[in-house]
Amino acid sequence: SQYSAVDTNPLSVYIMQPIWNEIIKIVPLWIAPNLLTFSGFVMILVNYFLISFYDWDYTASGTSPGLVPTWVWLFSAFTTFCAYALDSIDGKHARRTQSSTPLGELFDHGLDSWATSIFVLSFFSVCSRDNGKAGVSVYTMYIYLSVVLFNFMCSHWEKYNTGVLFLPWGYDISQVVLIAAYLLTGVVGVEVWQKPFLFGYYITDALVILLIGFSLFLSFPQTLYNIHRAHVKKTLKNDSLYEGLLPLVSPLLLFVLLTVWVVLSPSNVLAKQPRLFLWMVGVAFSNVICKVIVCQMSSTQPELFHWVLFPLALVVYAAISGLLGWTEEAVLTVFTALVTAAHVHYGVCVGRQLSEHLNIYIFSLKKRVQE
Repeated sequence: SQYSAVDTNPLSVYIMQPIWNEIIKIVPLWIAPNLLTFSGFVMILVNYFLISFYDWDYTASGTSPGLVPTWVWLFSAFTTFCAYALDSIDGKHARRTQSSTPLGELFDHGLDSWATSIFVLSFFSVCSRDNGKAGVSVYTMYIYLSVVLFNFMCSHWEKYNTGVLFLPWGYDISQVVLIAAYLLTGVVGVEVWQKPFLFGYYITDALVILLIGFSLFLSFPQTLYNIHRAHVKKTLKNDSLYEGLLPLVSPLLLFVLLTVWVVLSPSNVLAKQPRLFLWMVGVAFSNVICKVIVCQMSSTQPELFHWVLFPLALVVYAAISGLLGWTEEAVLTVFTALVTAAHVHYGVCVGRQLSEHLNIYIFSLKKRVQE
């Protein structure tokens, strides 16, 4: 299917696009677009693990403000900008090297579905965990992450139904806000997040309110409106309501199971291991959404229940019924490792199958020799 995306965000159209159009001129023509996509993702990962090293439990900014060195925040601003740039020029570069493929589209959106949560998890280190005075509670972090992932899911659910990806306005805005937040932290120090900003409110409160406002009053209504418009114009991909809503079943069940675990966990697992738990949320979500993206691209129907829901349901049941007892954290660790490994394996397999099927290399513009 032909890839189509619509971007109406003024920030993107008038400010960012002209910048990308200049940056792309320096990219050599022999570089494969997927290499740009992947490099951006690797930068996000490196940045995440670097911050995790200094701030495993999200307390550094709150309890010992100098614990994360200044250069780390500046490096975060730099990697976030590079990843944002690479994610914005990979498609342009594919068109200019005439190498746009379904593999590239899947690669781009698949990595985006994972990167979305990693951006958020890195940012939490800036605001730090609630320490009684300032910071954000781990429950707020969980809700915040869920709202961001819900937004991402909406735009792909919309594409599944309309065939067009309406790029959410929140994307460019969030990237610019992230880069600014890291720069501010690097220049002024994390103290800026610990002091009330306006009327006794902290900057983090404003960001949470902005995010939830954006999602519920801008992105989500826009998604429903675009699907409704396609319905009126009779351009919907799916005839039945059941088929149209099918991709939402697994992500929503995933959210329900995770929330049950968060709320009813006997050992309060989210508070004990916020970094592990939130990472697992992001990976599980990415795997579920990748299936939807594959189905949307191949015009096939997603299965009702994604495979990850079954082991997750077992683990959640064992945890909240008290069966796991003191091993709950250990089980979370093992489950997180398994889901991450399964997701990477899935990505590698789909990539290889598509590269063989389309007779192209993933990271090179050279043509495969026909056997």
